[in-house]
Amino acid sequence: MDGTQPFAPLDAYADEFREAIQEAKESAGSISATPFGWMDPAEIAPRRWLFGKWLLRGEITAIVAPGGLGKSTLTTAISLSLASGQDFLGKGLPEGARATWLWNLEDDADELARQVSACGIQHGIGAADCGGRLFVDSGLDQALCTAVETPTGLEIVEPIFDALRSEIERRKIDALIVDPFVSSHRVSENDNGKIDAVAKRWKRLAADTGAAIILVHHSKKMGGRETRAEDSRGAVSLINVARSTLVLNPMTGEEAERFGIADRAEQRAFVRVEDDKPNRAPAEGAMWFRKVSVSLPNGDSVGAAVQWTPPNAFDGISVRDLYEVQQRIAAGEWAENVQANDWAGHAVAQVIGADLDDKADKARVKSLLRTWIENGALKVERRPTRKGREKPFLIVGKPVEPADLPTSKSEVGNSGEIGAKATSPNPPHPTPYKGGGGGGGVGRQSEAQGGVNPSQSTPERN
Repeated sequence: MDGTQPFAPLDAYADEFREAIQEAKESAGSISATPFGWMDPAEIAPRRWLFGKWLLRGEITAIVAPGGLGKSTLTTAISLSLASGQDFLGKGLPEGARATWLWNLEDDADELARQVSACGIQHGIGAADCGGRLFVDSGLDQALCTAVETPTGLEIVEPIFDALRSEIERRKIDALIVDPFVSSHRVSENDNGKIDAVAKRWKRLAADTGAAIILVHHSKKMGGRETRAEDSRGAVSLINVARSTLVLNPMTGEEAERFGIADRAEQRAFVRVEDDKPNRAPAEGAMWFRKVSVSLPNGDSVGAAVQWTPPNAFDGISVRDLYEVQQRIAAGEWAENVQANDWAGHAVAQVIGADLDDKADKARVKSLLRTWIENGALKVERRPTRKGREKPFLIVGKPVEPADLPTSKSEVGNSGEIGAKATSPNPPHPTPYKGGGGGGGVGRQSEAQGGVNPSQSTPERN
């Protein structure tokens, strides 16, 4: 599969096309509706997921992201996780270790070796763990061209797809990653009809082989906006054919503040991944990873993906804490505005032992107040100050009754559910809240899970 295999011009298929048309005409009289054969639902073959609810056998998954954000870092990590059977990204491997073929059409073999080695070192994975299940190719050594435009129109290069099918079956490949999709064909990426035909040919390959096929694609220039599935560059037909579309987005300033990440360089290391088109499964919560720098024995520093779990502001916060906050709010005048000297966050900090000079602690207090306002435990009331100007204050909404308090300190409860019984906006994988701070806050907070310091990150090349 060196991309130079000959393929026939369109007129060579004229007889085949005529035969297909004749067969279609002859079958027209035999079309009939088939009664549904009811069966025990337990006997219906389940969908075969390979990687969480993101990669499904026989289907196409698209990955869409701006350039330089970390697509190659992520696909390398997915490949190594699948091949080794080690779930270091936390998505789940329903079928365990699987044969995976990573075909990067932009980087050379040396760069791919660096990326795979860095990921392996970071997660303690080597050749023995993968057992010959990892296949990696560079498009600079082995080109891939699945479709071309001719003077008479689009032509799918069927010999290439035949060779792909043969190799997938020979190697028993379970997942094929093609990065990027735009380099796998020579068709205008803005032509919906042509891209639809190319994408559907990939879909047929997935269905014929039972492999999960991942096509990596660039997004448009976002100008600071968040990337969604429909922001894929060029024709939208690729996304229409895909059954899952994973989108990558950098951590926003608001998210960094909420998670207590103050350093701008550190913030750039974090990437959020979510399925923006979960056609075959309920939407899963966003997965975060961070790009860390791994030092190779040859002296190179190369990026690798590490699973990261956002801190949970409500970790260790009890119903009694909310009760005490409400008591303080009721006993004084506390402003809603965070810049006010009498900001209500000071009342919260006094109760939970937070240090408002610490950015992580302050972000946590703001998150607690926001949730308690949303669920009705606290309310905003505008009233005149002594100077006659109107100002928003916080007052108690639905109060915690003494009967609601736990009988012992070990019965923490969830203060995020007080009020309108709304749950706190916790991340999908709650962990102890990352924070520093002084006083009593130190005992409540611990570092979020992770490995290498994210400030050691290196820019992703693709």
